[in-house]
Amino acid sequence: MTQKQKCGMVSIVGRPNTGKSTLLNALVGEKVAIVSKVPQTTRNQIRGIYTDERGQIIFIDTPGLHVGRDKLDRFMNDAADMGARDADCLIHLVDTMDRVGGDEEEIVRRLVKVSLPVILGLNKADKNAKYMNDYIQLWERVAGKPVTAMKNFTLMPLSGKTGLHIEELYQAIFDYLPAGPILYPEDTVCDIPRKMAVADIIREKLLRILKDEVPHAVGVSVESFRAVKGNTFRIEAVIFVERDTQKRIVIGAKGENLKRVGTLAREELEVLLEKTVYLNLFVKVRKDWRDNNQLLTEMGYQL
Repeated sequence: MTQKQKCGMVSIVGRPNTGKSTLLNALVGEKVAIVSKVPQTTRNQIRGIYTDERGQIIFIDTPGLHVGRDKLDRFMNDAADMGARDADCLIHLVDTMDRVGGDEEEIVRRLVKVSLPVILGLNKADKNAKYMNDYIQLWERVAGKPVTAMKNFTLMPLSGKTGLHIEELYQAIFDYLPAGPILYPEDTVCDIPRKMAVADIIREKLLRILKDEVPHAVGVSVESFRAVKGNTFRIEAVIFVERDTQKRIVIGAKGENLKRVGTLAREELEVLLEKTVYLNLFVKVRKDWRDNNQLLTEMGYQL
């Protein structure tokens, strides 16, 4: 390693459902974060790691900042704030096809107070990004100066889905990072525990199939993860819901929903683990599980 190499942490922050997980996957080059059209799917700080001859970038995909009510919501907001405090650089990702709202202004007001370099990621620039200028003007209004006069501030039109300007984003990040040795082996792309990765894959399939029916009332806990004879893993996971009606929705008519979730999750897990997977899913009703400290901790949320 040369002295010119750099290493640092970059936090991706923004409202729910602006494409943060999709961007992280594009930056790292592999699927390391749960991706869904349902807002608030990211519940932990997921670290994706990118390494090249310039050094190493450790990405934090924080939960979407939003107004929360239960302990899980508060955890998600705390995780997002911690990600911002721990970083060397921030990417404020916005959806340029979505109108600017009051919650976006609150996020910008919080970020203006953080003494860190900020890259305003103008996502979906490959589409009809009709609100792009509105987000730029929001930053100028809150900061009280034009973006050209802001120090350590970069505008970056991009697309996490198509990879538009991803190379330019890498360079902008490296320009802001401090010099230092890499922290992870060069072939590492993610540092999340394996059980948590498995739970995220199962939850993603649930959200894809259930769509708007019970998205945020669903939690997944991997109870057992063990190797068995030959090239095989046996995994048992519990899907938690809050009401009996939600349990019936998750299971579906004649168990159809649960079977589809199991099939889709197993196929992806076999690719991830490069082994045959036997996946058993169970559905349990646990009222107010999102306010249960012990259960949230067991699921991997560091409260």
